[in-house]
Amino acid sequence: MSLPPDPACFDVAIIGYGPVGATLANQLGQAGWRVAVIERETTIYPLPRAIHFDGEVMRIFQNIGLADEVQTVTRPGMKGMHFVNADDRVLLVRGGTAALGPHGCASNHYFHQPELEAVLRRGVARFPGVAVFEGHNVVAIGEAGEGPVTLTVESREGAPSRSLQARYVVGCDGARSIVRRALGATMEDLGLHQPWLVFDALLRREAALPDHTVQHCDPRRPMTSCMVTGRRRRWEIMLMPGDDPQTIARPESVWPMLARWISPEDAELERSVVYTFHSVIAHGWRRGRLMIAGDAAHQTPPFLGQGMCAGIRDAANLAWKLDAILRGRARDGLLDSYESERKPHARAFIELAVRLGDVIQATDPAVVERRDREFLQGEARVFEFPAPGLGPGIHSGLGPAGSIFPQPRMADGRLLDERVGQRFALFGTPATLASARLAPCWQRDDVTLLDEAELGPAMRQWLAAHEAAAVLLRPDRYVADAARGPSEFERLSRFLPGGPSRR
Repeated sequence: MSLPPDPACFDVAIIGYGPVGATLANQLGQAGWRVAVIERETTIYPLPRAIHFDGEVMRIFQNIGLADEVQTVTRPGMKGMHFVNADDRVLLVRGGTAALGPHGCASNHYFHQPELEAVLRRGVARFPGVAVFEGHNVVAIGEAGEGPVTLTVESREGAPSRSLQARYVVGCDGARSIVRRALGATMEDLGLHQPWLVFDALLRREAALPDHTVQHCDPRRPMTSCMVTGRRRRWEIMLMPGDDPQTIARPESVWPMLARWISPEDAELERSVVYTFHSVIAHGWRRGRLMIAGDAAHQTPPFLGQGMCAGIRDAANLAWKLDAILRGRARDGLLDSYESERKPHARAFIELAVRLGDVIQATDPAVVERRDREFLQGEARVFEFPAPGLGPGIHSGLGPAGSIFPQPRMADGRLLDERVGQRFALFGTPATLASARLAPCWQRDDVTLLDEAELGPAMRQWLAAHEAAAVLLRPDRYVADAARGPSEFERLSRFLPGGPSRR
């Protein structure tokens, strides 16, 4: 799309059209806002990159109306991830199942990124208010106090630079983010910078390969092998002392390392490239009308498959807050909670990935012996994805507040989010909801009220387990607060946009 006449003013400009930017564009387009998406490439990058997302991310895709189409290009991870030592003995297992997990879907999903991006971009095309400018670079960002941000944009085809304006700008523009530079954000190093070779292959014929992800914790050559989708397989291979990063990605170097599993007769090489796995997090995700999300804000080693997931959670956190501000229901100080909530959550995943990296990447014989002895005592340890709470922000911090709420079936058979929509939701006992209906703050079109009769047994059990008569959920399905009775409703109401703490 060519740029519109000057001056073009949008509600939000998103720089970067990868999965994070495309998800945010879907969320804001769904809410009816005028959105500009600026992407330097002219087409979707055709080679594999990210390959995994979790149940919370599928729930976000569900809430933008794309779960069914996403499921056509993904597969559920049924057996999790197995960490094995040099003797193929299982040290540790990250659980996985195709059964319905806490988010109403499988807990793990594998995909080919170009296919997923195509689904997300078709989703964006549903919304006439979203304009996508592919083949354009943002070369300058101008701020004018309380006024809109001006973006200077150049076409890769050589046309003269043009300007567009936006009330808010979100940089989903990766590790070299121009928006992060404009913010002056600093980066904190969390300790891991290790080069790995990433090798993607397409099978020509059936091969005796695991149907799940395996972390080969072999000190001679740590590796990861992964079944992606269909014929797609991935190997990640740690570079060792003496390896030449310039030559190790060549086919004649890679195939001998994979001879245990496949040969060139079994598969064709799709991509072979050396990456350095980083663990960093930015300080300063927002200043005024500028924000960053995804790899622009944080980078994690891939040992948990959480890089893209963290970015899409960023988008979900930002989307409902921007919507509330743009509707005039909250001041833009609401965005102060974005980094304070998301950074500790992202950090928890990065730090766990670094610890798992220590398990996988160990090469010192004494360390490896100690590791194996510790893990091989008794049955293999099994762990599920952690569910860290948000940092301080738009929640009370009491009890379950700040945690993600599950998505069970309602009494009418629908999933929770299908019933609630993109709103706040107050669930509770009939008596507590009767009191809520008398208060003006709950009689709004952005709050759904549901009593126990509609909730179904799983949610009634949740209320009982937390000794709560009511719970307030945010549009991103994190718990704002829980109340033991009507006397605590005033505390709950302050977390609504326009409530006492948002005015």
